[in-house]
Amino acid sequence: MEANANKFTFVWRKSVERYSAGSVEKSNQLYEELLNQDIIPAIERENLEELSSEELEEVVQELEETVEDFDKRIEESTDTKVRKQLRSERKTPKQYRKQFKDFVLRKHKYMQDLAILGERNSYSKTDHDATFMRMKDDYMKNGQLKAGYNLQIATESQYALAYDIFPNPTDTRTFIPFLDTIEEDFFSLPSYIVADEGYGSEQNYEDVFNNRQRTPLNTYSMYRKEKKKAYKNNPFNVSNWIFDQETDSFTCPNDKKLSLVDKNR
Repeated sequence: MEANANKFTFVWRKSVERYSAGSVEKSNQLYEELLNQDIIPAIERENLEELSSEELEEVVQELEETVEDFDKRIEESTDTKVRKQLRSERKTPKQYRKQFKDFVLRKHKYMQDLAILGERNSYSKTDHDATFMRMKDDYMKNGQLKAGYNLQIATESQYALAYDIFPNPTDTRTFIPFLDTIEEDFFSLPSYIVADEGYGSEQNYEDVFNNRQRTPLNTYSMYRKEKKKAYKNNPFNVSNWIFDQETDSFTCPNDKKLSLVDKNR
């Protein structure tokens, strides 16, 4: 369901995370420069990998005091050459102060963006609850990303019995929370829960069987494809490889053993 929001006001999680990481790296670099040039004293830090908002503001305050000290010395001096030299030296901390003030603003903005995003990958600036989703083709056959909501409706004999609206674009992730809504606000679930393949996942099946003691009647996205002869006879499909339970590994067509690799390590 399309939201009443400007379709050009999107904010993407990946962009926010990328810009935030760049800001963290740059602020750390400039902070080290400040220390190496003895422009400000070192501040007490909780995390050496990233300056917090409070620490960035502390750096700005230190730079403010440094600039004020230059201002005072310039006013007190009557020597033209000394005053000129002090003004020249004052430029560097003033430039750093401007940059760190910008880091503070950007830090708050990125934190606010991530708080609005929550677990989503996007949101609209003119409707923070709306998420950008791939809508069905318009009359010009153009598929577009637009701000919208995922409307879920439970039916029986063409009657709408329950509904709820979600900010995530995939039906797979709305299945469990929608069943929760039905049980909490509408009625007890029937013995058989019917849905299309868009709701099929191991997590959803497990929830229906184990947590609700019901039977799910919905396939998964690969169900029909896996039934085809060409798929079953394709030696490069992982599902057709030999699995060794003891070593938790597969054997590929080239007779090589492949084990699971944890990317988080």
